[in-house]
Amino acid sequence: MTEPYVTVFRSFELSDEAARIDFDRVHGWLSNCYWSRDIPAARLRRGLENTSLVAGAYHPDHGQCAVARVVTDFTRFAYLMDVIVDLEYRGQGLGKAIVAFMLDHPKMTDIDTWSLATEDAHRLYESFGFQREPNPDRWMIRRRLQTPPI
Repeated sequence: MTEPYVTVFRSFELSDEAARIDFDRVHGWLSNCYWSRDIPAARLRRGLENTSLVAGAYHPDHGQCAVARVVTDFTRFAYLMDVIVDLEYRGQGLGKAIVAFMLDHPKMTDIDTWSLATEDAHRLYESFGFQREPNPDRWMIRRRLQTPPI
């Protein structure tokens, strides 16, 4: 078992210790945001358990204030997802801090390509060098069907 990777940002501690994640709080945030609205707790729990890297930001008096996770092969690709900061702590740089934590994490040093999807945080991610996909015609997506095809 490896030691947790921990950094400090202002009065927040950022940690990759999965056991520290406040599942109920994270489920509350993610089930109310546009990209995972109404996600059932069981599906979120399974997703977190199977995530390559999950991290939280913690305030000493208020507990968990942010979360982010990465799905990766630790070599060629990484998909940054579920970056969310509690409403009370937005506008303080915590979103940038947790993104930096993930990008700079020692397990992520060999990643060739990072990707993510966002509807409203382009400026945040552009500040880290993310760019809009130059060749979107190469990318394909398959979604789970809600009803089977006839």
